[in-house]
Amino acid sequence: MTKYIFVTGGVTSSLGKGIISASLAKLLQARGYRVTIQKFDPYINIDPGTLNPYEHGECYVTEDGAETDLDLGHYERFLNVPTSQANNITTGRIYQNVINKERQGEYLGKTVQVVPHITDEIKRNMRILGESGQYDIVITELGGTVGDIESLPFIEAVRQFKWEEGANNAIVIHLTLIPFLAAAGELKTKPTQHSVKALLEYGIQPDILVCRTEHHITPDIRKKIALFCNVNINAVVESIDASSIYSVPLLMMKEQLDKTVLSKLKLPQKNEPDMESWKDFLGRLKNPTAEVKIGLVGKYIELPDAYKSITEAFIHAGAKNECKVRVEYIHSESLYDDNAKEKLSHLDGVLVAPGFGSRGIEGKIDTIKYVRENEVPFFGICLGMQCAVIEFGRNVLGLEGANTVEIDENTKFPVINMMEDQKNITTKGGTMRLGAYPCDVKKGTKAFAAYGKSHISERHRHRYEFNNEYLKQYEEAGMIASGTNPDSHLVEIVELKNHPFFVGGQFHPELKSTVANPHPLFVKFVAAAMEYAKKKIKK
Repeated sequence: MTKYIFVTGGVTSSLGKGIISASLAKLLQARGYRVTIQKFDPYINIDPGTLNPYEHGECYVTEDGAETDLDLGHYERFLNVPTSQANNITTGRIYQNVINKERQGEYLGKTVQVVPHITDEIKRNMRILGESGQYDIVITELGGTVGDIESLPFIEAVRQFKWEEGANNAIVIHLTLIPFLAAAGELKTKPTQHSVKALLEYGIQPDILVCRTEHHITPDIRKKIALFCNVNINAVVESIDASSIYSVPLLMMKEQLDKTVLSKLKLPQKNEPDMESWKDFLGRLKNPTAEVKIGLVGKYIELPDAYKSITEAFIHAGAKNECKVRVEYIHSESLYDDNAKEKLSHLDGVLVAPGFGSRGIEGKIDTIKYVRENEVPFFGICLGMQCAVIEFGRNVLGLEGANTVEIDENTKFPVINMMEDQKNITTKGGTMRLGAYPCDVKKGTKAFAAYGKSHISERHRHRYEFNNEYLKQYEEAGMIASGTNPDSHLVEIVELKNHPFFVGGQFHPELKSTVANPHPLFVKFVAAAMEYAKKKIKK
């Protein structure tokens, strides 16, 4: 029988529910349990695909093509297990499902209400993964904080779910804040007490409290929290600020969070968690033997979460190379042909990030011109790859005004064109080329040297593609298609023959990078940046 764990938050948002959920899942997985995590978000959008990155950070895409919350990226990076459409549910999707059922007459004329119809649909979605038979434990993270109006149906659904399943089959972990008041020089428990009180008002007694804090919690504070929040003292867990999110599983293991959870769920503790490979990763992460500075050129740099998977992929690849990767965010609107040297010459590598729309695109193109001419290691992702194609067309092939039809529908040289099956689509949400697609990699290329195999699969999120009418012209001039889709012949990877490392991917490799399996293109890119840095020192 599948067991369920619900993770709620109180006092303030951004306490790290996703990291705590992923860390607990990692510890349970390391004990031999089959674990997955799902995220329930209280906003009314159907999915994050239409949200501005400034609003919500990056949109994470799963293997099956779901546009999801960025927390699913944490789940995959920690567990090394793919997620799916079922792992991320929004209020919008819940209401859409209920309204569709009402339109089809499934409620037989009954008045459709939040209770029971919306809460029943929430519970149905909570059980989908558990009923698949693939998992022993399902962890469900509830977005937002207790007390938010939009979160109330989810909280009520959890109350009902816990009553239906029984105390040993469903538990609630409540993440809360223990602030430190500098003027008083002490930690304060009152916000936690009020947060738990709010949860109790909705009929839920938390089983475990995870307390986010800047300073260690004393035994007296633990006892006070346990007494006034009505939990066992061993169920008060300290979550102190960590230098890296990858340290959190070991901190939670030290706090015995996994043992407490298994005890509450009446599950055998099996073996102690096997975290040796995780400790090895952390050792290499914290003790690098080299350092490189890589520029991330994009237009959403004011919110680093817009490129969360990319920065995490650099951490994985850096640890693999025993190298500290310092990412410098550079706004593409600030770059021009005239100042490219000033802005980029100190870097050991440049990644041009994905994005949509015309803003900042010329800065990306001018960036690529500089790194191509000066043999600086370059990695382009999605629009970054398309910009590399545009730059090469303009400045090497002499195709004056070459562009993508996304920016200039009337360009004389549409080297990047809209995909044929996208031309008649008018709705925005979930209609791009999404999810995993196969790719054949040519032997003897930089891409093949990275992957070490001819057949790969990568995740996509785009509407535009390399225009194959220009492929022969490009390849004759030195930009080759080193990866293509075997069915549609879509160009997936381009690279320059006579350049130390100049690679662009139409897909999003950052989405498949995990602690256990750093993405090979990122690993090779960081290695190329290390070589470039060595050459600079010699010069």
